[in-house]
Amino acid sequence: QLQLVESGGGLVQPGGSLRLSCAASGFSLDGFAIGWFRQAPGKEREGVSCISSGDGSSSYADSVKGRFTISRDKAKNTVYLQMNSLKPEDTAVYYCGAHPSRVALCLGQVGDYWGQGTQVTVSS
Repeated sequence: QLQLVESGGGLVQPGGSLRLSCAASGFSLDGFAIGWFRQAPGKEREGVSCISSGDGSSSYADSVKGRFTISRDKAKNTVYLQMNSLKPEDTAVYYCGAHPSRVALCLGQVGDYWGQGTQVTVSS
């Protein structure tokens, strides 16, 4: 079965850190741009960060710049999102998506594959 599987979410206090993982099952992430998105209750899904398939260049939403870092491990066929200095407003379900086109994925939220989501809750 071809799918993405997210993990690493949980409950963390403000200022804490989490590392999310997006692992591909049944296919290689080579050739795919990978993006992290999040959706909070009552809000639309928003882009958080994207990483290209080729040169590994990355982009971030203004709200997470300097706090979140996206990376990919080709050997493990996994993309990570390191989240530091977490804030209550980061609370959301986080999803990863994959598409050959970074533009389609990161600007249009068009994905060939999507994960099921992992809950991140930042609260004291």
